[in-house]
Amino acid sequence: MRILLVEDDRPIAEGLRHALHREGYHVDVAIDGLLAREALRHEVVYEVIILDLGLPRLDGLSLLREWRNRQIATPVIILTARDEAADRIQGLDSGADDYVTKPFDVNELLARIRAVARRALGGAVNELVLGDLRMDRTARRVFAGGEEMGLSPREYNLLELLLTRAGKVVSKPQIQEHLSDWDSDLSDSAIDLYMHRLRKRLEGSGVQLRTIRGFGVMLQVAATDG
Repeated sequence: MRILLVEDDRPIAEGLRHALHREGYHVDVAIDGLLAREALRHEVVYEVIILDLGLPRLDGLSLLREWRNRQIATPVIILTARDEAADRIQGLDSGADDYVTKPFDVNELLARIRAVARRALGGAVNELVLGDLRMDRTARRVFAGGEEMGLSPREYNLLELLLTRAGKVVSKPQIQEHLSDWDSDLSDSAIDLYMHRLRKRLEGSGVQLRTIRGFGVMLQVAATDG
């Protein structure tokens, strides 16, 4: 999952970015409203936006209203020190999907991120299944034939991308975008390494990662002899 964190308090932004990275999320940080506006003008797709309200150059509510007026439906969690009921009502009425006040509990925020992401994808997507492979997206655990696969965060994110598009070709640029963030672009060789590792992990799982030469890769149920 790729997250845009819009927060001008650098210690909070850095601490939260590290916490989200530990969970395997890829995080881009914008420290003011204009940088956040610019971020959504690119082709990068964010699953969730975490938005402070008291931002330099362009305040969070104005930015949120602008996004909703532009039909940008990305889930937005407001994260702010404004804790009055009127502020919550204004934020939610402006198009926010959730409202969290500072100081906040990181684990609670992580749960709220998972919740708004699930709702955006239609709700019943806590579990992805292909053949004998099962991914629990709430616990971020993967099982093959009942046995848990010990995946690194990037291996998990790569498999999640492929599972959500099972049976469809996923290109290397799409994988690079999904696994990279602003300050850690992955080289082609690094992506090849992650795909090689994932292929090894999938051996014996009944699922295979098939290369479609010139186009990309596809996750599918492994063919059986006979």
